[in-house]
Amino acid sequence: MSDSPRSAASSISLAAFLSLMLVALLMGSNHVAARVAFNHGLDVSTAVVIRSAFTAIMVSGLVVAQKIRFNVEPRQWRVLAVIAVLISVQSWTLYSAVAVLPVSLALLTFNSYPLWAAFWARVIYKHKSERQVLVLMPLLLLGLALALDVTGSASGLGAKAQWDLIGWGVLCAVIGAATFGLVLVLIEFETKGLDGRLRTSLTMWMVTLITMGSTQYFGAFHWPQETVGWWGLLFLCLFYSSGITLMFTVLPKLGVVGNSAILNLEPIFALAMAWAILNQNISPSQLIGAFLVVGVVIKLGTRKRSS
Repeated sequence: MSDSPRSAASSISLAAFLSLMLVALLMGSNHVAARVAFNHGLDVSTAVVIRSAFTAIMVSGLVVAQKIRFNVEPRQWRVLAVIAVLISVQSWTLYSAVAVLPVSLALLTFNSYPLWAAFWARVIYKHKSERQVLVLMPLLLLGLALALDVTGSASGLGAKAQWDLIGWGVLCAVIGAATFGLVLVLIEFETKGLDGRLRTSLTMWMVTLITMGSTQYFGAFHWPQETVGWWGLLFLCLFYSSGITLMFTVLPKLGVVGNSAILNLEPIFALAMAWAILNQNISPSQLIGAFLVVGVVIKLGTRKRSS
């Protein structure tokens, strides 16, 4: 049968696999570029506004070019507005985490979002979590504990000093994961029948307006102070929008929905790039935790779901 583990695994072509890997690489590159820009004067709010507007323009061009039918029900408009608010929060908190934590650790903490999705599905829609999800939860949390060095043993700082150092970034990443998990649940249960490209285009325009308004209300735009920061801003926009566009143009044609967990290699790509570009290093025990987190998330993404 087509849904058997063997046939599902064999259905992915080399082109599909490489395309998924490229999307993960682009998304990881986006966060490394963001950290470069943050290190040279760009603030988080400005980054979210510009990235969202850039992506909205790119995906809207895709919608027009592919002649996607504009058909949104009134209830879907309301849900999209809620999703836009959540994505605004998620974008701000994740970039805030990237600004203060090693990029790979921020992304690993954010990668706990499958657990949050299971939690929200249970709370809001009474959707019972699968046994495999419950079994893997402790492993994911253990991996996060190792990766973040929660006891401060790897850094030699001790628990209190370590949490003084990483506490704000971890909190932001956790909030980002929680809001993104809720976004995934709302998309699954509330936007059925709505084309993903159109949904993303409309959502990104709403996010642009929300974040632009909040930025102006609470302060002003803060642009990079050096040329390298401007390059970081440009590349974070290019990498993110390219990743989203590729996801919605190439991947649906390749039939790789069941293999999308490969995208969760993003923190590993970010780890390598942050080491090479930003001189960010983590200890061997943190590296073990990183691979444990990624492995668990990939396992969750490739599990056979009950109908």
